[in-house]
Amino acid sequence: MIWLRPERSGRGPEPAHSRAEIAAAAIGLADASGLEAVSMRRVAAVLGAGTMSLYNYVPKKEHLFDLMLDTAAGEIVLPDEPSGDPRADLTRLARETLAVMRRHPWLAGLTAIRPSMGPNALRCTEFFLGALAGSPSDGATKMEMFALLSGFIAQFAEWERTAAGSAVEQWQTDLVAYLGTVIATGRYPHLAAALTSGAGRPPIDADTIFTRSLARLLSVILDPPLD
Repeated sequence: MIWLRPERSGRGPEPAHSRAEIAAAAIGLADASGLEAVSMRRVAAVLGAGTMSLYNYVPKKEHLFDLMLDTAAGEIVLPDEPSGDPRADLTRLARETLAVMRRHPWLAGLTAIRPSMGPNALRCTEFFLGALAGSPSDGATKMEMFALLSGFIAQFAEWERTAAGSAVEQWQTDLVAYLGTVIATGRYPHLAAALTSGAGRPPIDADTIFTRSLARLLSVILDPPLD
């Protein structure tokens, strides 16, 4: 793990670059052109450094991803301590996290496959656990709930990102047509009832969907069912 390696040994000349500079360069590339645009060679070019010299700071690409994830987590604005209102605190954490994922479209997908354990990410974990300090749930359950909340936010951000564009609009049109034919067979009465019960309602915007879904999830986190 990159976090087990000191940023510098304390001996020798002052490093030409910091981890913060390297992460910022990589994030700039990912924001502009997607995560696939991030390579050690391109990051080194942004910094005006040799590609091989970059490995002295970041031994492998996975470490670069860790730095990017934790730098993004540092953008999540939280108070030093929870307020004492767990629902309000966790709602704030969720909304702040979603806002950062919206600013960095690559972040949700990377978070889903490479959970961050850097100091900024641990700050968010600590805030979550502090908000649940009065909960009767044990530590393992709280960590599971944190993973559940984090996964929900990342999945929503990824859905929101991919739900934009003309290609998706065409897919949605095709989906409506397909489901119409499926319902007409009469083999899926519960699905038909679920789809038709909301017919005629105005479209729901993404923020409303997030608010509703988050409220339901927090009800489970704050009042978990008995085992």
